[in-house]
Amino acid sequence: QFLMANKLDTAMWISRLFTVYCSALFVLPLLGLHEAASFYQRALLANALTSALRLHQRLPHFQLSRAFLAQALLEDSCHYLLYSLIFVNSYPVTMSIFPVLLFSLLHAATYTKKVLDARSSNSLPFLRNLLEKLNANQQNILKFIACNEIFLMPATVFMLFSGQGSLLQPFIYYRFLTLRYSSRRNPYCRTLFTELRIVVEHLIMKPSCPIFVRRLCLRSISFISRLAPTVA
Repeated sequence: QFLMANKLDTAMWISRLFTVYCSALFVLPLLGLHEAASFYQRALLANALTSALRLHQRLPHFQLSRAFLAQALLEDSCHYLLYSLIFVNSYPVTMSIFPVLLFSLLHAATYTKKVLDARSSNSLPFLRNLLEKLNANQQNILKFIACNEIFLMPATVFMLFSGQGSLLQPFIYYRFLTLRYSSRRNPYCRTLFTELRIVVEHLIMKPSCPIFVRRLCLRSISFISRLAPTVA
């Protein structure tokens, strides 16, 4: 009754569980490397479906207008719909599957707890214990996802020069990264950029750091800072 009363949430729960399943079989290619590549695409397509359903839930009344598009781009679900479309037809990259896997795992765990609560307050204690441990590490997981989002930017450039990526991919991914940086719901991308900058500046200001490395890092920090969008 609980599942039928929340059909859209249930559909997203199932698609997230399927995303976790496909992502796990890509990261751990138990069925062979050839099959792993197909699971990579399935995971991203399932994530695109989940993101589209979530976006429809957040913005139910679609309008073909600039204002609607601007509002949609503020939603995290729109960001990951774009993310899935960027990588679904690209060369499989393990780094790119981790944000999809971990976000799906976190959201699926939250809804699984609701399903267990609807069934019985004491049902499946072992599973509840696992869900609680996952929830306790949520902040670390979100930081890890943000790290993946950031370091995928140079990875897309490397893929381009190695012949495994398209010319447009780094530019489209840069747009995705600016959306994540400006996210209202998830500040971890901004936080990680700040923390990485502090760590790099601390290291390059040590007397043992060569002058040319210091200058190169300072110029890189200045360049990246200019590319960062303004956050309201």
